[in-house]
Amino acid sequence: MNRAPAAVAVPAPKLPVSVLVVIHDPQLRVLLIERAAQPGFWQSVTGSLDRADEPPAQAALREVAEETGIEPAAAALDAGALRDWRLVNEYEIYPLWRHRYAPGVWKNHEHVFSLQVPACTPVRLSEREHRAWMWLPWREAAARCFSESNAQAIEQLPRRVRGFGAGAEATPRREMR
Repeated sequence: MNRAPAAVAVPAPKLPVSVLVVIHDPQLRVLLIERAAQPGFWQSVTGSLDRADEPPAQAALREVAEETGIEPAAAALDAGALRDWRLVNEYEIYPLWRHRYAPGVWKNHEHVFSLQVPACTPVRLSEREHRAWMWLPWREAAARCFSESNAQAIEQLPRRVRGFGAGAEATPRREMR
């Protein structure tokens, strides 16, 4: 009896829309995580939307839970802990990772968020994605990031956190190149 070869599942291309979540405590110490496959590449939480209709805020919370084990609901974070900066960075996808996207896709749109957590919030890494973590004062964290857009977001953290009162949600989105 002849059998057809088993189909090999090919992962769907990643969407060129992602989130960046700068996780920090009240003293503006920032959580950085080191990529498992690229030692020395320190970053905040990042990840692509799973589907085109996934809201970026939902993707941000999902990625935080997947990459750090921090579950905002379980951590008893208040409703304002996740802040949408209304900022979308546009940047060229690193050649190293372009094979994950559809042919011809070379730009990504990254929605920026911050998440304030209590000091000493425990971190449980996804070992498949990350190998180490550390909390650093925001200036040191920005200097440690391999990604320019991530470093720039961390540099904005003090102003964004302090300025997130009345009217801050109306801040227009800005593209960075």
